[in-house]
Amino acid sequence: MTRQQRADLVARRLAELYPAPAVPLAHRDPYTLLVAVLLSAQCTDKRVNEVTPALFARAGDAEAMASVPVAEIQAIVRPCGLAPQKAKAIRGLSEILVARHGGAVPRDWDALEALPGVGHKTASVVMAQAFGEPAFPVDTHIHRLAQRWGLSDGRSVEQTERDLKALFPREQWNVLHLQIIYYGREHCTARGCDGTICPVCRELFPGRRKAVTRRK
Repeated sequence: MTRQQRADLVARRLAELYPAPAVPLAHRDPYTLLVAVLLSAQCTDKRVNEVTPALFARAGDAEAMASVPVAEIQAIVRPCGLAPQKAKAIRGLSEILVARHGGAVPRDWDALEALPGVGHKTASVVMAQAFGEPAFPVDTHIHRLAQRWGLSDGRSVEQTERDLKALFPREQWNVLHLQIIYYGREHCTARGCDGTICPVCRELFPGRRKAVTRRK
């Protein structure tokens, strides 16, 4: 099976399992999504969703957040980890949004990536899920499964993103990003599948399980 054939099979199977995947981070607009994605760094979406209601009750937009002391933001987001850096970034990006963008999250790659605490992955999620722009954010699940499924050699997150964008049509990127994340959490986990157990792995590489069994 070629790399492209494997990609086509993955797209078909994930569409069957997750025909309309929801964004796992609770949000109500581009700003709250941006903050939630920033908080999700080295933190589970579940924990972020537990923290953000209190944060957004205190300040639900950039203008309100820009006036909240960093120490107060830090106290609220502490359960997400890296609280000092994240609190400073949330306050800082809020101030910039107010000063330069009228309080709105810009629909622009360069402007997003220039915000404190916002890297390419965070910008990609916001562009894809808030604005519907084609993007393929690569998180740990996607990076791991792309390598496991033979869709990328896994040398870097950047290379994985380039490989996946080359294999899948642009109109599929936004939904596939979510579908792969859900599959990596629910079926092909880092410890629960060694590349031979989950349904997609078994179908992609039917001989791999026998080879692993023989080596054991």
